[in-house]
Amino acid sequence: MTKNTETVGVIGIGYVGLVTGTCLAELGNQVICMDIDAEKIADLKDGRIPIYEPGLEELVASNKERMTFTTALSDIFEKCTIVFIAVDTPPTFTGDADLSRVFQVMSALPGVSREHHILVMKSTVPVGTGNKIVAELSRQENTRIDYVSNPEFLREGSAIGDFLHPDRVVIGSRDPEAGERVAALYQGLNAPILKTTIPTAEMIKYASNAFLATKISFINEIANVCEEVGADVTLVADGMGYDERIGKHFLQAGIGFGGSCFPKDVTALKQLAGNSGYHFQLLTAVIEVNELQKRRVVNKLQKHLGALTDKTICLLGLAFKPNTSDLREASSIVLASRLMGDGAFVKAYDPVAIPWAAKAVRGILLCDDVISCVEGSDALVLVTEWDEFADLPLEEIKAKMKNPLIIDGRNFLDPEKIRAAGFTYEGIGRA
Repeated sequence: MTKNTETVGVIGIGYVGLVTGTCLAELGNQVICMDIDAEKIADLKDGRIPIYEPGLEELVASNKERMTFTTALSDIFEKCTIVFIAVDTPPTFTGDADLSRVFQVMSALPGVSREHHILVMKSTVPVGTGNKIVAELSRQENTRIDYVSNPEFLREGSAIGDFLHPDRVVIGSRDPEAGERVAALYQGLNAPILKTTIPTAEMIKYASNAFLATKISFINEIANVCEEVGADVTLVADGMGYDERIGKHFLQAGIGFGGSCFPKDVTALKQLAGNSGYHFQLLTAVIEVNELQKRRVVNKLQKHLGALTDKTICLLGLAFKPNTSDLREASSIVLASRLMGDGAFVKAYDPVAIPWAAKAVRGILLCDDVISCVEGSDALVLVTEWDEFADLPLEEIKAKMKNPLIIDGRNFLDPEKIRAAGFTYEGIGRA
Protein backbone atom coordinates (compact mmCIF):
# COMPACT_ATOMS: atom_id res chain seq x y z
CA MET A 1 0.00 0.00 0.00
CA THR A 2 1.41 3.40 -0.98
CA LYS A 3 1.96 5.66 2.02
CA ASN A 4 1.06 9.36 1.93
CA THR A 5 2.96 12.03 3.84
CA GLU A 6 0.51 14.85 4.50
CA THR A 7 0.00 16.52 7.86
CA VAL A 8 -3.75 16.34 8.31
CA GLY A 9 -6.06 17.86 10.91
CA VAL A 10 -9.31 16.36 12.21
CA ILE A 11 -11.78 18.55 14.12
CA GLY A 12 -14.24 16.60 16.25
CA ILE A 13 -12.92 13.37 17.74
CA GLY A 14 -16.11 11.42 18.08
CA TYR A 15 -16.79 8.12 16.39
CA VAL A 16 -16.17 9.27 12.81
CA GLY A 17 -13.37 11.67 13.67
CA LEU A 18 -11.33 9.21 15.73
CA VAL A 19 -11.65 6.41 13.19
CA THR A 20 -10.83 8.80 10.34
CA GLY A 21 -7.82 10.27 12.08
CA THR A 22 -6.46 6.89 13.13
CA CYS A 23 -6.85 5.38 9.68
CA LEU A 24 -5.26 8.40 8.01
CA ALA A 25 -2.32 7.88 10.36
CA GLU A 26 -2.26 4.20 9.42
CA LEU A 27 -1.90 5.33 5.80
CA GLY A 28 1.28 7.19 6.76
CA ASN A 29 0.05 10.71 7.48
CA GLN A 30 0.84 12.86 10.49
CA VAL A 31 -2.54 13.58 12.09
CA ILE A 32 -3.52 16.27 14.59
CA CYS A 33 -6.83 15.48 16.30
CA MET A 34 -8.69 18.36 17.93
CA ASP A 35 -11.76 18.34 20.18
CA ILE A 36 -13.21 20.86 22.66
CA ASP A 37 -13.76 18.06 25.22
CA ALA A 38 -10.62 18.37 27.36
CA GLU A 39 -11.36 15.16 29.28
CA LYS A 40 -11.64 13.16 26.06
CA ILE A 41 -8.36 14.59 24.76
CA ALA A 42 -6.63 13.81 28.06
CA ASP A 43 -7.88 10.23 27.89
CA LEU A 44 -6.64 9.83 24.33
CA LYS A 45 -3.23 11.20 25.25
CA ASP A 46 -3.08 8.50 27.93
CA GLY A 47 -4.16 5.80 25.46
CA ARG A 48 -7.76 5.48 26.73
CA ILE A 49 -10.29 5.18 23.92
CA PRO A 50 -13.69 6.83 24.56
CA ILE A 51 -15.68 4.47 22.29
CA TYR A 52 -15.75 0.76 21.60
CA GLU A 53 -14.81 -0.22 18.07
CA PRO A 54 -13.04 -3.52 17.34
CA GLY A 55 -9.36 -2.98 16.60
CA LEU A 56 -9.41 0.78 17.22
CA GLU A 57 -7.51 0.80 20.51
CA GLU A 58 -4.72 -1.28 19.00
CA LEU A 59 -4.56 0.89 15.86
CA VAL A 60 -4.35 4.10 17.90
CA ALA A 61 -1.53 2.57 19.95
CA SER A 62 0.41 1.43 16.89
CA ASN A 63 0.16 4.92 15.34
CA LYS A 64 0.86 6.96 18.48
CA GLU A 65 3.99 8.47 16.92
CA ARG A 66 1.91 9.88 14.07
CA MET A 67 -1.05 11.14 16.13
CA THR A 68 -1.30 14.29 18.24
CA PHE A 69 -4.29 15.24 20.39
CA THR A 70 -5.15 18.84 21.25
CA THR A 71 -7.97 21.18 22.30
CA ALA A 72 -6.53 24.14 20.39
CA LEU A 73 -7.91 24.88 16.94
CA SER A 74 -4.85 27.00 16.26
CA ASP A 75 -2.69 23.85 16.33
CA ILE A 76 -4.67 22.52 13.39
CA PHE A 77 -4.38 25.55 11.13
CA GLU A 78 -0.77 26.30 11.99
CA LYS A 79 0.43 22.84 10.99
CA CYS A 80 -2.16 21.37 8.60
CA THR A 81 -3.30 22.44 5.16
CA ILE A 82 -5.93 19.70 4.87
CA VAL A 83 -8.46 19.82 7.71
CA PHE A 84 -11.32 17.36 8.16
CA ILE A 85 -14.50 18.45 9.96
CA ALA A 86 -16.03 15.49 11.79
CA VAL A 87 -18.30 17.13 14.37
CA ASP A 88 -21.68 15.57 15.07
CA THR A 89 -24.87 16.74 13.37
CA PRO A 90 -27.66 15.42 15.60
CA PRO A 91 -31.34 15.83 14.70
CA THR A 92 -33.26 18.88 15.89
CA PHE A 93 -36.78 18.59 17.26
CA THR A 94 -38.06 19.12 13.70
CA GLY A 95 -35.97 16.27 12.30
CA ASP A 96 -33.58 18.57 10.43
CA ALA A 97 -29.85 18.11 10.96
CA ASP A 98 -28.39 20.40 13.63
CA LEU A 99 -25.48 22.17 11.94
CA SER A 100 -24.61 24.39 14.89
CA ARG A 101 -21.33 22.59 15.58
CA VAL A 102 -20.33 22.83 11.92
CA PHE A 103 -20.86 26.57 11.92
CA GLN A 104 -19.11 26.92 15.28
CA VAL A 105 -16.06 25.62 13.47
CA MET A 106 -16.65 28.08 10.65
CA SER A 107 -16.93 31.01 13.07
CA ALA A 108 -13.66 29.97 14.75
CA LEU A 109 -11.62 29.84 11.55
CA PRO A 110 -8.51 32.02 11.52
CA GLY A 111 -8.65 35.23 9.52
CA VAL A 112 -7.41 35.65 5.99
CA SER A 113 -5.04 32.70 5.64
CA ARG A 114 -1.48 32.97 4.36
CA GLU A 115 -1.49 29.22 3.69
CA HIS A 116 -3.82 27.50 1.25
CA HIS A 117 -6.12 25.29 3.34
CA ILE A 118 -8.70 22.72 2.33
CA LEU A 119 -11.70 22.10 4.60
CA VAL A 120 -12.97 18.54 4.11
CA MET A 121 -16.45 17.69 5.38
CA LYS A 122 -16.69 14.21 6.94
CA SER A 123 -19.76 15.06 9.01
CA THR A 124 -23.06 14.07 7.44
CA VAL A 125 -24.67 17.32 6.36
CA PRO A 126 -27.81 18.06 4.30
CA VAL A 127 -27.55 18.78 0.62
CA GLY A 128 -26.85 22.47 0.22
CA THR A 129 -24.65 22.77 3.30
CA GLY A 130 -21.49 22.93 1.19
CA ASN A 131 -22.83 25.85 -0.79
CA LYS A 132 -23.61 27.67 2.48
CA ILE A 133 -20.09 27.04 3.74
CA VAL A 134 -18.57 28.29 0.51
CA ALA A 135 -20.69 31.45 0.84
CA GLU A 136 -19.59 31.85 4.46
CA LEU A 137 -15.92 31.53 3.45
CA SER A 138 -16.50 34.23 0.85
CA ARG A 139 -18.17 36.46 3.43
CA GLN A 140 -15.17 35.98 5.74
CA GLU A 141 -12.86 36.75 2.79
CA ASN A 142 -11.12 33.44 3.42
CA THR A 143 -10.28 33.13 -0.25
CA ARG A 144 -7.38 30.75 0.38
CA ILE A 145 -9.60 28.10 1.96
CA ASP A 146 -11.19 25.58 -0.41
CA TYR A 147 -14.03 23.26 0.53
CA VAL A 148 -14.44 19.56 -0.30
CA SER A 149 -17.22 17.13 0.58
CA ASN A 150 -15.90 13.66 1.46
CA PRO A 151 -18.75 11.73 3.15
CA GLU A 152 -18.01 8.76 5.38
CA PHE A 153 -19.45 5.29 4.87
CA LEU A 154 -18.33 3.64 8.10
CA ARG A 155 -20.33 0.86 9.70
CA GLU A 156 -19.96 0.69 13.46
CA GLY A 157 -18.36 -2.60 14.36
CA SER A 158 -16.34 -2.77 11.13
CA ALA A 159 -15.30 0.86 10.68
CA ILE A 160 -11.57 0.29 10.32
CA GLY A 161 -12.05 -2.24 7.55
CA ASP A 162 -14.59 0.05 5.89
CA PHE A 163 -12.09 2.93 5.85
CA LEU A 164 -9.09 0.93 4.70
CA HIS A 165 -11.04 -1.24 2.23
CA PRO A 166 -13.88 1.03 1.07
CA ASP A 167 -16.50 0.22 -1.55
CA ARG A 168 -15.92 3.71 -2.94
CA VAL A 169 -14.47 7.09 -2.04
CA VAL A 170 -16.65 10.09 -2.86
CA ILE A 171 -15.03 13.48 -3.44
CA GLY A 172 -17.23 16.50 -4.10
CA SER A 173 -15.48 19.76 -4.93
CA ARG A 174 -15.70 22.99 -6.91
CA ASP A 175 -11.96 23.25 -7.41
CA PRO A 176 -10.45 20.23 -9.20
CA GLU A 177 -7.04 20.74 -7.61
CA ALA A 178 -8.51 20.68 -4.10
CA GLY A 179 -10.45 17.53 -4.95
CA GLU A 180 -7.29 15.88 -6.28
CA ARG A 181 -5.36 16.65 -3.10
CA VAL A 182 -8.03 15.03 -0.95
CA ALA A 183 -8.30 12.07 -3.32
CA ALA A 184 -4.53 11.59 -3.03
CA LEU A 185 -4.97 10.78 0.67
CA TYR A 186 -6.69 7.57 -0.41
CA GLN A 187 -3.99 6.64 -2.90
CA GLY A 188 -3.12 2.99 -2.53
CA LEU A 189 -6.59 1.90 -1.42
CA ASN A 190 -8.17 -0.51 -3.86
CA ALA A 191 -11.39 1.44 -4.37
CA PRO A 192 -13.01 3.56 -7.07
CA ILE A 193 -12.82 7.30 -6.42
CA LEU A 194 -15.97 9.10 -7.56
CA LYS A 195 -15.46 12.82 -8.21
CA THR A 196 -18.63 14.90 -8.21
CA THR A 197 -20.06 18.27 -7.39
CA ILE A 198 -20.50 19.11 -3.70
CA PRO A 199 -24.33 18.71 -3.67
CA THR A 200 -24.06 15.35 -5.44
CA ALA A 201 -21.54 14.06 -2.89
CA GLU A 202 -23.82 15.18 -0.06
CA MET A 203 -26.80 13.42 -1.66
CA ILE A 204 -24.89 10.16 -2.23
CA LYS A 205 -24.45 9.81 1.54
CA TYR A 206 -28.11 10.45 2.35
CA ALA A 207 -29.46 8.36 -0.51
CA SER A 208 -27.26 5.40 0.44
CA ASN A 209 -28.42 5.33 4.06
CA ALA A 210 -32.05 5.92 3.10
CA PHE A 211 -31.99 3.01 0.66
CA LEU A 212 -30.49 0.61 3.21
CA ALA A 213 -33.02 1.70 5.82
CA THR A 214 -35.78 1.09 3.26
CA LYS A 215 -34.56 -2.48 2.73
CA ILE A 216 -34.73 -3.09 6.49
CA SER A 217 -38.24 -1.69 6.84
CA PHE A 218 -39.36 -3.63 3.77
CA ILE A 219 -38.21 -6.99 5.13
CA ASN A 220 -39.76 -6.16 8.50
CA GLU A 221 -43.10 -5.56 6.77
CA ILE A 222 -42.68 -8.90 4.98
CA ALA A 223 -41.96 -10.51 8.36
CA ASN A 224 -45.18 -9.12 9.78
CA VAL A 225 -47.14 -10.54 6.85
CA CYS A 226 -45.33 -13.87 7.26
CA GLU A 227 -46.65 -14.10 10.80
CA GLU A 228 -50.19 -13.71 9.49
CA VAL A 229 -49.91 -16.32 6.73
CA GLY A 230 -47.61 -18.88 8.35
CA ALA A 231 -44.50 -18.27 6.26
CA ASP A 232 -40.91 -18.04 7.57
CA VAL A 233 -39.27 -14.71 6.80
CA THR A 234 -35.74 -16.08 7.21
CA LEU A 235 -36.32 -18.46 4.30
CA VAL A 236 -38.22 -15.82 2.34
CA ALA A 237 -35.29 -13.40 2.71
CA ASP A 238 -32.84 -16.14 1.75
CA GLY A 239 -34.84 -16.91 -1.37
CA MET A 240 -35.03 -13.24 -2.28
CA GLY A 241 -31.33 -12.69 -1.71
CA TYR A 242 -30.22 -15.11 -4.41
CA ASP A 243 -31.53 -12.60 -6.93
CA GLU A 244 -28.51 -10.42 -7.73
CA ARG A 245 -30.79 -7.44 -8.26
CA ILE A 246 -31.89 -7.70 -4.62
CA GLY A 247 -28.91 -9.18 -2.77
CA LYS A 248 -28.80 -10.67 0.71
CA HIS A 249 -27.52 -7.66 2.63
CA PHE A 250 -29.92 -5.80 4.95
CA LEU A 251 -32.67 -8.40 4.60
CA GLN A 252 -32.53 -9.57 8.22
CA ALA A 253 -35.93 -9.04 9.84
CA GLY A 254 -35.95 -7.84 13.43
CA ILE A 255 -37.17 -5.12 15.73
CA GLY A 256 -35.98 -2.16 13.70
CA PHE A 257 -32.87 -0.17 12.91
CA GLY A 258 -31.18 2.32 15.21
CA GLY A 259 -27.79 3.93 15.68
CA SER A 260 -26.33 7.32 14.90
CA CYS A 261 -26.89 7.24 11.13
CA PHE A 262 -30.01 5.61 9.72
CA PRO A 263 -32.74 7.22 11.90
CA LYS A 264 -31.11 10.65 11.75
CA ASP A 265 -30.25 10.58 8.06
CA VAL A 266 -33.58 9.17 6.87
CA THR A 267 -35.48 11.81 8.83
CA ALA A 268 -33.15 14.56 7.64
CA LEU A 269 -33.58 13.55 3.99
CA LYS A 270 -37.36 13.48 4.43
CA GLN A 271 -37.20 16.96 5.98
CA LEU A 272 -34.89 18.21 3.23
CA ALA A 273 -37.35 17.03 0.61
CA GLY A 274 -40.25 18.64 2.47
CA ASN A 275 -38.39 21.91 2.87
CA SER A 276 -37.77 21.82 -0.88
CA GLY A 277 -41.48 21.33 -1.61
CA TYR A 278 -41.48 17.56 -2.20
CA HIS A 279 -43.30 15.04 -0.01
CA PHE A 280 -41.11 11.93 0.23
CA GLN A 281 -43.88 9.41 0.87
CA LEU A 282 -41.65 6.33 0.83
CA LEU A 283 -39.39 7.60 3.61
CA THR A 284 -42.43 8.54 5.69
CA ALA A 285 -43.45 4.88 5.56
CA VAL A 286 -39.91 3.65 6.28
CA ILE A 287 -39.79 5.75 9.46
CA GLU A 288 -43.27 4.67 10.57
CA VAL A 289 -42.57 0.98 10.02
CA ASN A 290 -39.34 1.22 12.00
CA GLU A 291 -41.01 2.88 14.96
CA LEU A 292 -43.87 0.37 15.03
CA GLN A 293 -41.49 -2.57 14.66
CA LYS A 294 -39.70 -1.69 17.87
CA ARG A 295 -42.99 -2.00 19.72
CA ARG A 296 -44.13 -5.33 18.29
CA VAL A 297 -42.10 -7.16 20.93
CA VAL A 298 -44.40 -5.71 23.58
CA ASN A 299 -47.41 -7.20 21.79
CA LYS A 300 -45.67 -10.59 21.68
CA LEU A 301 -44.96 -10.44 25.40
CA GLN A 302 -48.55 -9.50 26.15
CA LYS A 303 -49.78 -12.40 24.03
CA HIS A 304 -47.88 -14.85 26.23
CA LEU A 305 -47.92 -13.09 29.61
CA GLY A 306 -51.07 -11.00 29.58
CA ALA A 307 -50.76 -7.67 31.36
CA LEU A 308 -47.12 -6.79 31.94
CA THR A 309 -47.65 -5.08 35.29
CA ASP A 310 -45.17 -6.50 37.84
CA LYS A 311 -43.66 -8.82 35.25
CA THR A 312 -39.86 -9.02 35.04
CA ILE A 313 -38.42 -8.82 31.54
CA CYS A 314 -34.78 -9.56 30.71
CA LEU A 315 -33.24 -7.77 27.73
CA LEU A 316 -30.12 -9.34 26.26
CA GLY A 317 -28.25 -6.64 24.38
CA LEU A 318 -28.51 -2.86 24.66
CA ALA A 319 -26.28 -1.52 21.87
CA PHE A 320 -28.12 -0.83 18.62
CA LYS A 321 -26.01 -3.53 16.91
CA PRO A 322 -23.22 -5.93 17.93
CA ASN A 323 -19.56 -4.89 18.13
CA THR A 324 -20.32 -1.36 19.25
CA SER A 325 -21.10 0.47 22.47
CA ASP A 326 -23.42 2.90 20.68
CA LEU A 327 -26.85 3.30 22.27
CA ARG A 328 -28.10 6.13 20.05
CA GLU A 329 -31.61 5.33 18.79
CA ALA A 330 -31.17 1.76 20.04
CA SER A 331 -34.26 -0.44 20.00
CA SER A 332 -33.47 -1.42 23.58
CA ILE A 333 -34.17 2.11 24.82
CA VAL A 334 -37.57 2.31 23.14
CA LEU A 335 -38.45 -1.20 24.28
CA ALA A 336 -37.34 -0.65 27.89
CA SER A 337 -39.30 2.60 28.10
CA ARG A 338 -42.44 0.98 26.73
CA LEU A 339 -42.14 -2.00 29.08
CA MET A 340 -41.68 0.23 32.12
CA GLY A 341 -44.62 2.31 30.95
CA ASP A 342 -46.70 -0.89 31.06
CA GLY A 343 -45.59 -1.57 34.63
CA ALA A 344 -42.88 -4.14 33.97
CA PHE A 345 -39.55 -4.39 35.79
CA VAL A 346 -36.71 -4.44 33.24
CA LYS A 347 -33.28 -6.02 33.63
CA ALA A 348 -30.59 -5.85 30.95
CA TYR A 349 -27.16 -7.15 30.06
CA ASP A 350 -24.79 -6.17 27.24
CA PRO A 351 -21.21 -7.39 26.78
CA VAL A 352 -19.86 -3.91 26.02
CA ALA A 353 -22.43 -1.13 26.42
CA ILE A 354 -23.14 -1.33 30.19
CA PRO A 355 -20.74 1.54 31.13
CA TRP A 356 -22.58 3.84 28.70
CA ALA A 357 -26.05 2.50 29.49
CA ALA A 358 -26.31 4.00 32.98
CA LYS A 359 -26.72 7.45 31.43
CA ALA A 360 -28.73 6.44 28.36
CA VAL A 361 -31.29 4.10 29.93
CA ARG A 362 -32.69 5.07 33.31
CA GLY A 363 -34.91 2.96 35.54
CA ILE A 364 -33.69 -0.50 34.54
CA LEU A 365 -31.41 -2.89 36.42
CA LEU A 366 -28.10 -3.33 34.61
CA CYS A 367 -26.60 -6.77 35.14
CA ASP A 368 -23.07 -8.14 34.95
CA ASP A 369 -23.83 -11.31 33.00
CA VAL A 370 -26.55 -13.34 31.32
CA ILE A 371 -27.43 -15.49 34.31
CA SER A 372 -27.95 -12.62 36.75
CA CYS A 373 -30.06 -10.91 34.09
CA VAL A 374 -32.42 -13.84 33.48
CA GLU A 375 -32.80 -14.71 37.15
CA GLY A 376 -36.42 -14.33 38.23
CA SER A 377 -37.56 -13.11 34.82
CA ASP A 378 -40.87 -13.88 33.14
CA ALA A 379 -39.39 -13.54 29.67
CA LEU A 380 -36.07 -13.13 27.89
CA VAL A 381 -35.92 -10.79 24.89
CA LEU A 382 -32.88 -10.95 22.64
CA VAL A 383 -32.37 -7.38 21.41
CA THR A 384 -28.78 -7.35 20.08
CA GLU A 385 -27.24 -10.33 18.29
CA TRP A 386 -23.89 -10.46 20.07
CA ASP A 387 -21.88 -13.58 19.22
CA GLU A 388 -21.79 -14.67 22.86
CA PHE A 389 -25.58 -15.06 22.80
CA ALA A 390 -25.45 -17.67 20.03
CA ASP A 391 -24.77 -20.49 22.47
CA LEU A 392 -26.72 -19.65 25.61
CA PRO A 393 -26.61 -22.07 28.59
CA LEU A 394 -30.26 -22.97 28.13
CA GLU A 395 -30.64 -25.43 31.02
CA GLU A 396 -29.19 -22.98 33.53
CA ILE A 397 -31.26 -20.14 32.10
CA LYS A 398 -34.47 -22.14 32.29
CA ALA A 399 -33.78 -23.03 35.92
CA LYS A 400 -33.33 -19.34 36.79
CA MET A 401 -36.43 -18.00 34.99
CA LYS A 402 -39.94 -17.86 36.39
CA ASN A 403 -41.34 -18.55 32.94
CA PRO A 404 -39.41 -20.17 30.04
CA LEU A 405 -40.28 -17.64 27.31
CA ILE A 406 -37.80 -16.33 24.75
CA ILE A 407 -38.61 -13.60 22.25
CA ASP A 408 -35.89 -13.50 19.62
CA GLY A 409 -35.91 -9.93 18.34
CA ARG A 410 -33.18 -10.57 15.76
CA ASN A 411 -34.02 -14.10 14.56
CA PHE A 412 -30.57 -14.98 15.82
CA LEU A 413 -31.24 -18.08 17.87
CA ASP A 414 -32.00 -21.65 16.78
CA PRO A 415 -35.76 -22.16 17.29
CA GLU A 416 -35.56 -25.96 17.32
CA LYS A 417 -32.82 -25.94 19.93
CA ILE A 418 -34.68 -23.43 22.09
CA ARG A 419 -37.96 -25.35 21.94
CA ALA A 420 -36.22 -28.68 22.55
CA ALA A 421 -34.85 -27.20 25.79
CA GLY A 422 -38.41 -26.59 26.97
CA PHE A 423 -38.82 -22.91 26.12
CA THR A 424 -41.63 -21.16 24.36
CA TYR A 425 -39.92 -19.45 21.44
CA GLU A 426 -41.10 -16.64 19.19
CA GLY A 427 -39.08 -14.76 16.60
CA ILE A 428 -39.94 -12.04 14.12
CA GLY A 429 -41.85 -13.45 11.16
CA ARG A 430 -40.68 -17.01 11.81
CA ALA A 431 -42.84 -20.11 11.60
